[in-house]
Order: sequence, then C-alpha cells, then structure tokens
Amino acid sequence: MERSVDEQAKLDQLTSKMALYQFNSCPFCIRVQHAIKQSALNIEFRNILDDPEHRDDLIAGGGKSQVPCLRIQHDDGSDTWLYESSDIVAYLDTLTH
Repeated sequence: MERSVDEQAKLDQLTSKMALYQFNSCPFCIRVQHAIKQSALNIEFRNILDDPEHRDDLIAGGGKSQVPCLRIQHDDGSDTWLYESSDIVAYLDTLTH
C-alpha cells in the first residue's frame, strides 16, 4: 500500500496504541495479520502462546482467551477489545479509507 509520509504518520499515531492478541497457527489470526500487513499498519502482535503474560492480559481485559482480539487503547485510558476476525478486518478497513 502506498500513501504519503504524512498519511502514514497519522496512521502510525492512530495504531500506536493497538495490539493484536493472536497465535501463529490460528487461521483467523492469519487473516487479520494479512490485512494488517497489506494495509501497512504498525500494530503490535502479541502471541498468547509464547508469552503467558499476554494471555493473562487478554483474559483480564477482554474477559476471554479467544483470538484474534484487537486491543484498542483510547486517549482517556479506556480499552476496547474487538474480537472476531471479520469485525477486526472491517474496523481496520475504516482506518485506511
């Protein structure tokens, strides 16, 4: 994806407080990872199988260990935990269009 330096900087700022809780062999996670990479979004990937702390954070914040889950930290300190790969991809699409 090509965009201006300014547009990319705005997206980088917007996505700087996002993290995708996932694991590499999950087909739904792979779908979201592909959408993130294809859209050139800088979102941190947090593997819940490799790092038990990430799994604990997911359960404590989102209420369940289901992946993929996109954590969106808001400026007011609150979090939104977005589950379901199709919902995550649709949300990411709104950021780039």
